[in-house]
Amino acid sequence: MADANSGGHAGDGDERRVLLAGPRSFCAGVERAIDIVEQALEQRGAPVYVRKQIVHNVTVVDELAERGAVFVEELDEVPDHATVVFSAHGVSPAVRREADRRGLDVIDGTCPLVAKVHAEARRFAARGDTVVLVGHAGHEEVEGTLGEAPESMALVSTADDVRELEFADGRPVSYLTQTTLAVDETAEVVDVLREKFPQLKEPPSDDICYATTNRQAALEAVIDESELVLVVGSENSSNSVRLVELSRRAGVPAELIDRADDIRPEWLEGVRTIGLTAGASAPPALVTEVVTRLGEFGPVHVDEREIARETVFFELPSVLRGDARRATDGSSS
Repeated sequence: MADANSGGHAGDGDERRVLLAGPRSFCAGVERAIDIVEQALEQRGAPVYVRKQIVHNVTVVDELAERGAVFVEELDEVPDHATVVFSAHGVSPAVRREADRRGLDVIDGTCPLVAKVHAEARRFAARGDTVVLVGHAGHEEVEGTLGEAPESMALVSTADDVRELEFADGRPVSYLTQTTLAVDETAEVVDVLREKFPQLKEPPSDDICYATTNRQAALEAVIDESELVLVVGSENSSNSVRLVELSRRAGVPAELIDRADDIRPEWLEGVRTIGLTAGASAPPALVTEVVTRLGEFGPVHVDEREIARETVFFELPSVLRGDARRATDGSSS
């Protein structure tokens, strides 16, 4: 990394503006998932195994690993009868069956909004629909949702994918979406679905979650004034990557960074106004560190731009609430 004083200055002693988009950083589902691992470690002790990354953020995973969480790719890496947490992205029924067979003590960290999509997939398939899932192949959330009714579901990512769909069985067609997609791009895909299948059945409410929608809208509110957008988030964070793509589609350069040290001085050359946001799995502290780092390249003025206040809260799974009550009762007796 070049010295902070060697490049990236706004020039002529001028302050650089940082437009801080809000809402940003953690959503309720991410906070719940992290809290689940923390509470499991506190109540049951290390190690607590976690299938996949609990949320898609390097910093979060590293910090939990230091406290005793053991992250694994698949359940065959977990000892029989051990405690295992399922990540916020959800799992397929096949994974749940495997956990039962192995006698694993499962704590489900699936975001309730992802669980809603799983329930819709089961319901739509049970009523005889062919279900088109709009999402990104290989993403853990998509794999879990497809696993709910694999014989009745088809995955598409683009409008061209929709145009290539052919269903010969005459079954009704409905659709669902991954919760972390770009709102504008998904709308285009759904429009083509409606054209191709005029009797298309829709989910009762949008599957793209409130946090994804809010973070995209918040960024849109500062893009026009920005010469560069910085998005704090990890490369495997779908909602973070969508924010970068949103900015670039609007013609504004954007960079995805895991932490403040990822900022390159050359990005800042001649840039007077920076839009700053963070994906839903990125800790708020990382945004503060980015602002501090930007200040090392010259004076900055932070302008908070909050378009909405999020008040959503999800309770911990009942098994952890019960463990906490028992621990409290035991300590007071």
